[in-house]
Amino acid sequence: MTPVKYGVNGNVATITLADDKNRNALGNALIEGIYNALHSANDDEDVRAIVITHEGPVFCAGVNLKERSMNQEQVQDRSIGFEQVLSLIQTCSKPVIAKINGAALGGGIGLACASDISIANEDATFGFTEVRLGVAPAIIAVVCLQKMRRGEATEAFLRGNRFSGREAAKLGIITRAVDSGSLESEMQSILSDILRGGPMALGAAKRIINEVPSMSDSEAFEWAAQYSDALFDSVEASEGMTAFLEKRDPDWIIETDS
Repeated sequence: MTPVKYGVNGNVATITLADDKNRNALGNALIEGIYNALHSANDDEDVRAIVITHEGPVFCAGVNLKERSMNQEQVQDRSIGFEQVLSLIQTCSKPVIAKINGAALGGGIGLACASDISIANEDATFGFTEVRLGVAPAIIAVVCLQKMRRGEATEAFLRGNRFSGREAAKLGIITRAVDSGSLESEMQSILSDILRGGPMALGAAKRIINEVPSMSDSEAFEWAAQYSDALFDSVEASEGMTAFLEKRDPDWIIETDS
């Protein structure tokens, strides 16, 4: 049975972590499954948004300790590393939304932080539990420290304690925590808004978010001015602005409601 399920409904691709038996722990097969599904979604011109979610009560339990306990030669016998998954989530041209209705520990928090938007059940469990295994949150720190304040990250990394989705939202790990009965409607609201954005514009917004912080102010202004001109000169921008002036929806919006 595949540990990752992939499907497309309309303009939304859904990647479902489906290794409930192993609590969706990050083993080689699960990592490669997520990576390949992300590539499939990013290469599909009809896909405008990507959702990462899960089956079972655990979103992701972190590293698969059974595999990590193998000898080093077996552990290194993998084609895709988890760092490649996190990087692809951030750099792919489609918005990635994590829908979390269960525990997210270690690498599970990495998936939440790497995603553009993460929504969780307020009672879901989160935790940087690595130190209690004698290791540290190294790979996921790259994405988590982009969203967390240093002092709060320091406490969470060092304590290794577990905390609720409400606390995860306060720490910046997820975008928002909602009650379990509102999780699906919140997701649909987010997707509805995202699908009103131009496909190229959504990718451009992600690129700006990822690239500008690493530049000096002078470099950022110069690059952004050139990029802005290119965006305004695009066919998509022409359609978007024309539609606005004509008080109609641009051609990339497909209404599905009756």
